Amino acid sequence: MKELEVLLENFWIIKEKNTELYHAIKDASPKFKEFLEEKLGYRLIINPYLIKLEKLPGRPEAWMGISDFGSVEEYCMFCLLLSFLEDRGPGEQFVLSQITEYVQSTWPGDEKPDWTLFRYRRCLVKVLRFAAECYIIRVDDGDEGRFIDAQDAEVLYESTGLSRYFVRNFTTNILGYSSWRDIEAGEWLEADRDRGRVRRNRVYRRLVMSPAVYNEGEDDTDYAYIKNYRNLLQKDFEDMLDTVLHVHKNGAFMVLDMTRHWKDMFPDGSTMSNIVLQVNKEIVDRVASGQLQRRHDDIVVVSKAQLESMIEKCRNTFFHGWSKEYREMTLTALCGSVIEYMEGFGMLETVNGGREIHILPMCGKVTGSYPEGFGDRKEESL
Repeated sequence: MKELEVLLENFWIIKEKNTELYHAIKDASPKFKEFLEEKLGYRLIINPYLIKLEKLPGRPEAWMGISDFGSVEEYCMFCLLLSFLEDRGPGEQFVLSQITEYVQSTWPGDEKPDWTLFRYRRCLVKVLRFAAECYIIRVDDGDEGRFIDAQDAEVLYESTGLSRYFVRNFTTNILGYSSWRDIEAGEWLEADRDRGRVRRNRVYRRLVMSPAVYNEGEDDTDYAYIKNYRNLLQKDFEDMLDTVLHVHKNGAFMVLDMTRHWKDMFPDGSTMSNIVLQVNKEIVDRVASGQLQRRHDDIVVVSKAQLESMIEKCRNTFFHGWSKEYREMTLTALCGSVIEYMEGFGMLETVNGGREIHILPMCGKVTGSYPEGFGDRKEESL
């Protein structure tokens, strides 16, 4: 169901920016609203300005968050920007200096942002650009990029009024919260987390939002639910998302038809995706030949040096088909990028400070290689 896919892939749909899509999703919403509320436990917001699906994870993971942000300071600045916009209605204008003054005066810590320092100015610019991309604010005049070079640069902004819908409504007072675990616990209050609706919502969320759901042992109630209700899960996902659920002994995966594409999926046709497919193939070949051993849970434990040697072998074999960026990248940088990418997609875990790597079952699920003789033909054409 295309409209449901759009809601899952996007933070929100703004009527002013895409009226046709807004009305298409609004008209189709009765078809999937029950699935969202009963199976995923999600709230669908439809108002005259936007449509937003409040997506909560079944389990928080490292890759979740705002990809444009890379520091705690940026998240803090964004929260303060939302607070700044709270009292400003649609169309109300303000300038950059008002934001910098507000952020500095309300900063929740002893070390307040020093706008004479480049790193703080750069953080704020990233936040403002993200806010503009989300359509929380509009730039009426000027360029916030100049603020990176000069702290006295001025930009005229306008509030769209949508900032009040960015943060979801909480059922409890969050002032006493100190970590994400408090937010997670607050959603279910005193409900039993391993039974009933709580478990059902969590399992559906994990399958929809995560690349893989792994079996964590005999006491894993989530995986027991997947095995016991796999037919129901499969029917729901086929009807709602036109996807296939693959359930194995130690892992469950949502699989798309090769002709369909979602955002942030694997594989996606990018060079990095191709590289990881080749690394996965190398891992599978070494397991098949006995060079690597699988544990009872299908996890393969290797050292970081072993994984880097496999990445290096793939580079030596397939680099002709890689983009210039990865052909010219140092081995250290390449290995770091590959490991980060694989970790984000649930294909491996780094332990013991990164010295040890746990290769997870998904690596054996999706592999790839160039046709035999690809490199030879490439060299002949040079």
